Amino acid sequence: MTIASMIEATIGKEGGYSNHPADTGGATMWGITERVARANGYTGDMKLLPRATAVAIYTQVYAIAPGFAAVAALNAAIGEELFDTGVNMGPSIPARWLQECLNGLNDGGKLYADIGEDGDIGPGTIKALTSYLAKRGAEAEAVMLKALNCKQGARYIDLARGRTANEAFLFGWLRTRVSL
Repeated sequence: MTIASMIEATIGKEGGYSNHPADTGGATMWGITERVARANGYTGDMKLLPRATAVAIYTQVYAIAPGFAAVAALNAAIGEELFDTGVNMGPSIPARWLQECLNGLNDGGKLYADIGEDGDIGPGTIKALTSYLAKRGAEAEAVMLKALNCKQGARYIDLARGRTANEAFLFGWLRTRVSL
């Protein structure tokens, strides 16, 4: 899977312009919040955010910088899952989940060494993921995707329980973002 196809899949879930009163992200276009757009140099009306600008932001901020493109080079499905979740929750959250899951799935360090759980996908995380995929075999991808989606679903429920206004989004989040 390429970065372009990861972006297309996410834009398909995010859609066009939104400014839901319960959404703390505020005005959003193509899934890019106004805060992120402004931080990346866009100064215009959010309703007019060019798709190409959104794609450029997705590429740099949500694929390359957090290391999800490097993960996708090893395993497309895991990379896409991290990317999509990072767009929805911020990249450091799924990056940390990957690290937590890798540590939990290494059989007490017998398959590969524990790594830092800092939300920064670097050489250590990539090495652990490479070992995980090699040592866990054909089911490795499916198990990792289940683990990541379990964490994601639990977080959505916690967000809705912690802020009643988020209940407006819970059903849709679980329907479109979590799969087992």
